[in-house]
Amino acid sequence: MTLGNEELEMEHKRITANGLDLAYVEAGEGPLALMLHGFDTPRLYRYLMPALAEAGYRAVVPTMRGFAPSQVPPDGSMRLPDLIADANALHEALGGGSDAVLIGHDWGGFTTWGAAAAAPERWARIVVNDVPPLEFYDRDSADPSRIERYVHFYFFQMAIADRLVAANDLAYLDWLWDHWTGNVPGYDSTEDRKAMKEGLGTPERLHLGLELYRQNFPAATFGTPQWEMARVLDKLPSQPTLYLHGTEDPVVDEATLAEIIAMLPPGSDGAMIEGAGHHLLAEKPQEVNRRILAFLAR
Repeated sequence: MTLGNEELEMEHKRITANGLDLAYVEAGEGPLALMLHGFDTPRLYRYLMPALAEAGYRAVVPTMRGFAPSQVPPDGSMRLPDLIADANALHEALGGGSDAVLIGHDWGGFTTWGAAAAAPERWARIVVNDVPPLEFYDRDSADPSRIERYVHFYFFQMAIADRLVAANDLAYLDWLWDHWTGNVPGYDSTEDRKAMKEGLGTPERLHLGLELYRQNFPAATFGTPQWEMARVLDKLPSQPTLYLHGTEDPVVDEATLAEIIAMLPPGSDGAMIEGAGHHLLAEKPQEVNRRILAFLAR
């Protein structure tokens, strides 16, 4: 994994957590700040990582199970309970204390909501980017434009997706990136897209990436009382939480953000990042870093 920041002294390491051999990048010393990526690339943290290290944190960015160069899980599980177990096992394996902070984006955001609620003694504060609490995904779920926006959730359920997504140098992933980010002035996504493709660059790893959606949004139970993911995320964290969301990512607006903050524990906060899409960590790094560091310093 390359974060692409030549000025930061980073160590590339591997660690066994929850029975898996996981790759990670580390910088700085101090309380653990664990940053989790999603169906994209850990490279999105290249701006936040040095800022946290400079602020006195041990900044750690692991690569998710299944994504290169981390281990492919032998049982093929990409289920959210196992992602949550990975996060909390990483806290243990890295020697994190009760002052550790957990930061997540995309699937790493879902994982952060669940890991912080499951093991509140491990995490002092949490930050989630662009993935609201699960109940807010139900808003306007019958709106045709909302269904179209989430077309990949449905498309990935089909077996043919493995072949179609792989076609033409993973061209679908380029389309998906545009679909969620578009053109943010000053942000060149070329290297981020390349890193995403490298993480999913074999048929086996691409299949596991698609399995994130198949196993956690399964066609047979998605939206029913038997849906596992809803049960796993039925509790919100008890820690102070910062929620950030790009204004160009239509899942959340100002009114919804106010509702989210009202549901979170005392000391929590949130903000809409103007002009940012789904990948706000790289699209608007200065504002995102400023807000995260200010929140953690309270």
